[in-house]
Amino acid sequence: MTDPTLPQGFTVVIPARLASSRLPNKPLADIAGLPMVVRVAQRALLSQASQVVVAADDARIVQACLAHGIQALLTRQDHVSGSDRLAEACQLLGLSADAVVVNVQGDEPLIPPALINDVARVLAERPEASMSTAAHAIASLAEFTNPNVVKVVMDARQMALYFSRAPIPWWRDGQTDGSFNALPNPAPLRHIGIYGYRAGFLAQFPTLPPAPIETMESLEQLRALWHGHRIAVHVTHEAPGPGVDTPEDLARVQALLA
Repeated sequence: MTDPTLPQGFTVVIPARLASSRLPNKPLADIAGLPMVVRVAQRALLSQASQVVVAADDARIVQACLAHGIQALLTRQDHVSGSDRLAEACQLLGLSADAVVVNVQGDEPLIPPALINDVARVLAERPEASMSTAAHAIASLAEFTNPNVVKVVMDARQMALYFSRAPIPWWRDGQTDGSFNALPNPAPLRHIGIYGYRAGFLAQFPTLPPAPIETMESLEQLRALWHGHRIAVHVTHEAPGPGVDTPEDLARVQALLA
């Protein structure tokens, strides 16, 4: 059944790059008989997107997708980021400036389709936002203090104030000898790496100069905040399944889907 609150005809674009330092040929890694990027696209097709497109940097990825009935585009190999590849894909698809595009990472074969819908919906509901994303509550102190876990803080309207690898919000009174001894209350939020954009903003984003805070934190979304754009955040109660960054991650997901 179609959800009337979703933007009409939103598009999912899955950027896929063959080179990966930690897991070579990652998009084509076999997961229970299918390439990982095909698994991701199949999950996205369970959302209410009107089209799901893989934006690839290599013809082998395009061929693997087409062999399994997944729409795919060949994009340039010299893009410095996934958002640059998305911008080219939007141009190739001829999307209008106000079209809603959801960027699903190509290494998320267990992503919940409902989460894709929610990220599209929250952007459509917030015309003042240029982007949308998602987050969920952190349940462990180890996650809160782990710099590989990106945290987000929001304002009263669930607009992002800041993203950081540091434990934010910093709980002044929750420390002993300089270390946190418990999680803040309410629970801090872990950022989930899925984004919604309007196609017009995606065309503009690669032209924005990188921000000092973006370079320091190595978080591309901080460029949008630095230049005055708003990012709406959907808070989900269900954490998405594990992504695939390393051979160990791949083995874990292969076992889950075996």
